Amino acid sequence: MQNISFYQEAFRQYLNDFTLDKEPKSLYRPITYILKLGGKRLRPVLTLMTAEIFDTKFNEALNAALSIEVFHNFSLVHDDIMDDAPLRRGHVTVHEKWDINTGILSGDAMLILAYQLFESYEPEVFQNLAKLFSKTALEVCEGQQHDIDFETRTDVTIPEYLQMIEFKTAVLVGAAMQMGAIIAKASTKDQNAIYEFGKNLGIAFQLQDDYLDAFGDPKKFGKQVGGDIIENKKTYLYLKAWAFSDETNKMNLEGLFSHPTDNKEDKIRQVKHIFEKSGAVKATQNEIEHYTKKAFAVLENLNISNAKKLVLREFGQQLMNRNV
Repeated sequence: MQNISFYQEAFRQYLNDFTLDKEPKSLYRPITYILKLGGKRLRPVLTLMTAEIFDTKFNEALNAALSIEVFHNFSLVHDDIMDDAPLRRGHVTVHEKWDINTGILSGDAMLILAYQLFESYEPEVFQNLAKLFSKTALEVCEGQQHDIDFETRTDVTIPEYLQMIEFKTAVLVGAAMQMGAIIAKASTKDQNAIYEFGKNLGIAFQLQDDYLDAFGDPKKFGKQVGGDIIENKKTYLYLKAWAFSDETNKMNLEGLFSHPTDNKEDKIRQVKHIFEKSGAVKATQNEIEHYTKKAFAVLENLNISNAKKLVLREFGQQLMNRNV
């Protein structure tokens, strides 16, 4: 087993060698641009780490790790178009740097490239990877549609929201880990367990992302702070604030999330005040801890050494203590 920085560097080098210098350049340059913007590389690192956890060399999982990263960035390109987001990882988004049509088409090409990367594996492994990938990709689309639908609904429940982030974000984290296990030919029981570990950690990760969207440092976060508030997204913070608020604050929240305003900064300030005053911030932090512990509990069912379980636990703890 290596440390996280080792896997990050190994993947970074592999990604840099993934050249798309072909025609039409107007299709491939945006792909190279979004892939080289950086980011946490959480998912590919998990794929490489999981392969080694189950006693397979990490380099055998590099194509699967790259597939996960290409797919993840495909989803970001299209998400940014739907959200009309100006920034991604502190840089101009693809559709702003080029145009919407280019963003759509380059994103479509990324989805196809993600599938192609499985072709290097033997038939049985390829089939298992493709089957998991197809299931996960469809769930991500379902989660994204729920996210869009929630913007105009006033009756979103917390269970609905948690299912949405499970599909939109967490299943891809689980799949990233299961792909490493598939390549290592781990038992079905261990494959399913490592998927559950990743999925629960992914839910905690998204809840943390929701918190940082409102309360993170814009210089470190890499995205527009308050973007979810501007887009009227019914995040866990919002739903808990609604549940904990008196009628006055409920009316204020409803007004802030239903009426357009030119003063976005004032809207963000007012909503954040309600989040803090209502206790929604503390409730969100507690839920992050709950899903982190739920992920750690799965480790007991894995057929791996205690030292490897400790590596996974430490990774989860680092992830939940992040500020970016």
